[in-house]
Amino acid sequence: MATKNKTTETEVNVIDFINSFVDNKQKREDSFLLIELMKQWSGFEPRMWGPTMIGFGSYHYRYASGHEGDAMLIGFSPRKAEFSLYVAAPENDNKQLLDQLGKYKMGKACIYFKKLSDLNLDTLEKLSKATIAYINEHHECPCR
Repeated sequence: MATKNKTTETEVNVIDFINSFVDNKQKREDSFLLIELMKQWSGFEPRMWGPTMIGFGSYHYRYASGHEGDAMLIGFSPRKAEFSLYVAAPENDNKQLLDQLGKYKMGKACIYFKKLSDLNLDTLEKLSKATIAYINEHHECPCR
């Protein structure tokens, strides 16, 4: 029996979420700027995914095991300790882009950073667009 994905798109308002969840002024400002940038880069409106993730666009994936579901193209979460950034383009230039990104820590599936000024925004744009291009090439169409 297939398991239900834990992280799915919700109807929670993104602005309401930030205003109620993010209690640090700088993190709130960074969140609103990141929303504008990712909206511009992706061409999609922000949507909540699960209780704390803000995603832009979506795509359908299907693994050889039969597990399938929907996921955001790119996104972030303004977590209490630091931001989690959901962008990764596993192509040859990914390492070069990460080397130019700025001050961050790499997790298994995301990038952690304290404040947006720690990152090179031009590089973040390239990384975000490379992520979208990779997903478009390797997964079903992000048509939502």
